[in-house]
Amino acid sequence: MEHASIRLLKLISFFLLAALASAPSAGAPNRPNVIVILSDDQGWGDLGINGNRNLSTPHIDSLARDGARFARFFVCPVCSPTRAEFLTGRYHLRGGVYSTSAGGERLDWDEATIAQAFRNAGYATAAFGKWHNGAQYPYHPNGRGFDEFYGFCSGHWGNYFSPPLEHNGKIVEGSGFIVDDFTDHALKFIEANRKKPFFAYLAYNTPHSPMQVPDRFWKKFANNDLAMRHRDPERENLDHTRAALAMCENIDWNVGRILRRLESLRLAQNTIVVYFCDNGPNGSRWNGGMKGRKGSTDEGGVRSPLHIRWPAQIPAGKEIAQISAAIDLLPTLTDLAGLRADSPRPLDGVSLKPLLLEFQPAWPKRLIFSHWRNRTSVRSQKFRLDNNGALFDFTTDPGQRHDVQDQHPNEHRQLTEARTNWRLALIPPESQDPRPFPVGHPDYRYTQMPARDGIAHGNIQRSNRFPNGSYFSNWIDTDDYISWDVKVLQSGRYAADIHYTCSPSDIGASLELSLNESRIQGSVWEAHDPPEQGAEHDRVKRIESYVKAFKPMRLGVIELKKGLGQLRLRATKIPGSKAIDFRLLMLTRVP
Repeated sequence: MEHASIRLLKLISFFLLAALASAPSAGAPNRPNVIVILSDDQGWGDLGINGNRNLSTPHIDSLARDGARFARFFVCPVCSPTRAEFLTGRYHLRGGVYSTSAGGERLDWDEATIAQAFRNAGYATAAFGKWHNGAQYPYHPNGRGFDEFYGFCSGHWGNYFSPPLEHNGKIVEGSGFIVDDFTDHALKFIEANRKKPFFAYLAYNTPHSPMQVPDRFWKKFANNDLAMRHRDPERENLDHTRAALAMCENIDWNVGRILRRLESLRLAQNTIVVYFCDNGPNGSRWNGGMKGRKGSTDEGGVRSPLHIRWPAQIPAGKEIAQISAAIDLLPTLTDLAGLRADSPRPLDGVSLKPLLLEFQPAWPKRLIFSHWRNRTSVRSQKFRLDNNGALFDFTTDPGQRHDVQDQHPNEHRQLTEARTNWRLALIPPESQDPRPFPVGHPDYRYTQMPARDGIAHGNIQRSNRFPNGSYFSNWIDTDDYISWDVKVLQSGRYAADIHYTCSPSDIGASLELSLNESRIQGSVWEAHDPPEQGAEHDRVKRIESYVKAFKPMRLGVIELKKGLGQLRLRATKIPGSKAIDFRLLMLTRVP
């Protein structure tokens, strides 16, 4: 029998080791830092740890091995709704998000966000990458709790190599491959705030199209025979898959850069690192045999990896079987950090802290709803009721192939009733979005009015049917104009800059910007006619718009009065065959 003194020594040693494990690293704050990494269009299956032998993702995989891995974590079928649910802990329809462009991606500005909770607690906050929840302040990241923002607000960007981006509302030029660039800025933020707690949100925009990736990552996949294929191989575009996998390996390389920097700064022990993606894969490729892809409310369209590493607190290698969702991240992360969520409205999500830190926590049954374009499915721990009313048992049918409603009538009835009630409570009646675009918020100098948010009148056409990343062309008549329904939040003087292209034969067009009784005019006297960009970097032909290197031109300074109106840009004179191609109107408050 072990001597009592030896047992006592062992007990003391255990508690000392536990205290050391939970203590912050030298120089780190007592409260944990938080880094949330969100990939775009990746899907559950694009990770080595989930069984995909087509690629290697050692750094993302290490987050699961060194922390916790959620087996059944669900997001939305597309980008902006998932982002809204992460930011608020509430289903996206509650916050006014119903589309991915033209204003429907905006998160209502009276919704409280996770960044506001952390900033109110004294954290430095920053977002890097694709925002996709509104461009005009206070929809803008700087209006949602992020002190620092570097990236773009659209849902799609047309070029990934040194493109135009923005830094806290001001247009800047990116440097190098876009995901590498976002990571560079995140690393600078981490280093600058290493002596105080920080919250960093890295919203990478890959492997979303266009399918662009640096040569060093593409070379591995360019002629690679893929060992693992989509469940219906004839649907798979192999070059698209190869490009997506190369982009995922680039993401992994950048995640590795972040993890190494945390180690070098001695911050790793007390930093929570979260990794997930925003929807199912953006192509028919290997995804664990699941049904559905991006845009679908089936399992493959909404299942995402979720890895959470916090060496000071979360046991390494923990696997969590309970279902969870993007709505859970706000309550979970604020709870782990010891903060109040401060949401003025009830949350739909719950804190996953007991699942992360307790051995066998009591955990209630719950349902998770997935919705997009009037299609709704509901998931319990065992079943999914799909949009068409079919019931699938995921303990025996992970590929969602066999309807079992006849074998489980009670579960089918209960899930059907739950889905009906959820739709009645959350889905608004079909109507036009009543929210005008805000201009001139008193707390912010810049207001961007992109072509994405504008309405073309007359002959003017979009460069592509997908508004994100598009521009306006075919401006051939003085009756043609572009409009935005706006609400000026503060009266004042605003410098108006037009981002345009114009051929030498078309110079001399006169443009007028007006809002109610206010108007200014200017003429285009400098030709700027670059070719479309993007195809030279695409690994696969895109379906979205190509872009141009648009040039800013000062149209003038306009006096705007507080209130509602229709902001219009029209050509009063077109001496050539057309006026301009238009990408962006930037309004900047001036004294």
